[in-house]
Amino acid sequence: MSGDYDGRGNRDRSITKDDRPVGRTHYAEGAARPVAPDGPFLIGDGMTGGYGRGADILHDCTLSVEKGEIAVIVGPNGAGKSTAMKAVFGMLDLREGAVRLDGQDITSLSPQARVAEGMGFVPQTSNVFTSLTVEENLEMGAFLRQDDISETMAQVYDLFPVLKDKRRQPAGELSGGQRQQVAVGRALMTKPKLLMLDEPTAGVSPIVMDELFDRIIEVARTGISILMVEQNARQALEIADRGYVLVQGRNAFTDTGQALLADPQVRRSFLGG
Repeated sequence: MSGDYDGRGNRDRSITKDDRPVGRTHYAEGAARPVAPDGPFLIGDGMTGGYGRGADILHDCTLSVEKGEIAVIVGPNGAGKSTAMKAVFGMLDLREGAVRLDGQDITSLSPQARVAEGMGFVPQTSNVFTSLTVEENLEMGAFLRQDDISETMAQVYDLFPVLKDKRRQPAGELSGGQRQQVAVGRALMTKPKLLMLDEPTAGVSPIVMDELFDRIIEVARTGISILMVEQNARQALEIADRGYVLVQGRNAFTDTGQALLADPQVRRSFLGG
């Protein structure tokens, strides 16, 4: 990916550009309600809820991320980390709370509608079409777009060069780390404002993990906001502008990534000392 840098050090790349008018809803169902644009770029505010008629998993949980930031959600197993991200994406009903993106209340919108509003979501598992080639997977990511996708695809190949080399190969034949690159690349094909990653380094080697984190940093530098759930808490907080430690579906600690790494209680309870 190449382009000119703006005053903040971010590159002006078409993968981050969005010509859709701010405040416009692009579908009929659950119309988004404009709100005052003075809050965070994304906020899941006071989210309480769970799946179906089951007990609540989230309890007054709040997550936010500014434009171009990396926000990381960490915590013990069963803390509700992935559930919190799915709540932001509209995959479960909230009993209380709201989700706002770029000045719009999107609480009532379906996941598909949220993609149209600028959200990209990469689940932890089953995140590629294994029988399709790498390039076909990327093309699937652009299914909502009506414009020329070739420039965005070239930028994805620039970000993940190995995918260009393997573009004619079925995704099911790739390594775990390469599949994750395909999944992230497919999400980037939507030209999202916000990219959500659920355990992007699960099951990959430390070397591949470092490479994926480097690519995530590069994506954030283009102005795309990143919200990420990670089990590798220490490494994730090292790259995080903002960190959230969840315990039993509640906010336990919230601060910058570096501040959380330096917090003795966080280190002792969640980072192995």
